[in-house]
Amino acid sequence: MGKNLIQQRRGKGSFTYRSPSFRFFGEVKHPSLNTPTDNSLCAERVGKVLDIVHCAGHTAPLLELAFNDHSKGLAFAPENVCVGDNLTIGGTELKEGNVLRLKDIVEGTLIHNIELNPGDGGKLVRSSGTFAKVIARAENNVRVLLPSGKEKLFSPTCRAGIGVLAGGGRLEKPFLKAGTHYKKMRARNKLYPKVCGISMNAVDHPFGGKCSHIKGRPTQSPRSAPPGRKVGKIAPSRTGRRK
Repeated sequence: MGKNLIQQRRGKGSFTYRSPSFRFFGEVKHPSLNTPTDNSLCAERVGKVLDIVHCAGHTAPLLELAFNDHSKGLAFAPENVCVGDNLTIGGTELKEGNVLRLKDIVEGTLIHNIELNPGDGGKLVRSSGTFAKVIARAENNVRVLLPSGKEKLFSPTCRAGIGVLAGGGRLEKPFLKAGTHYKKMRARNKLYPKVCGISMNAVDHPFGGKCSHIKGRPTQSPRSAPPGRKVGKIAPSRTGRRK
């Protein structure tokens, strides 16, 4: 009868492939602001850094903040921010750790945790050691250089944190042994190790069987293929190198 493929086993929802989110500190996003109707003004919330914590669900360290309205929240920890510092959400002060609207950030400033849409809390540039740069500001948009080298236009009212995220150089340290890498992947319940389909047995994958690393059939599957056979290139428009 064979076995279910890995992508089929994930859909079952068993604990083997379920993320241990109960260990995570919580969702990290910019706090909401009660912005006045006048666009020239911007509401501010001041938060004090209580502690710098490590969360298994995030690569960058997190800040525990206590705001002046007696509420608490989480934020990504940029470099040069210490316990006891006061950070401002909103306003116009360019200080590491503060959260400002892109229209209030000077060109050349390094930023992180950028909102795609105003008020969504931040979606881009959230990994340790990463940063983006504000290149140009216009009346209707702000141009930002992302870590990938791509330039993207954002709404001027989107918010971002100031500074470079802490934890840079995390990927430069070697694992040295497979057990260490296994524990890293296990912390977020990622599948490890990964084996290519052509190295599996015929009952485990459509590409498996025969000699190792020799495909017994094409790697293209039609759109109408049943679940379990739909692996490899799914209904590709073209294959091979571009001439």
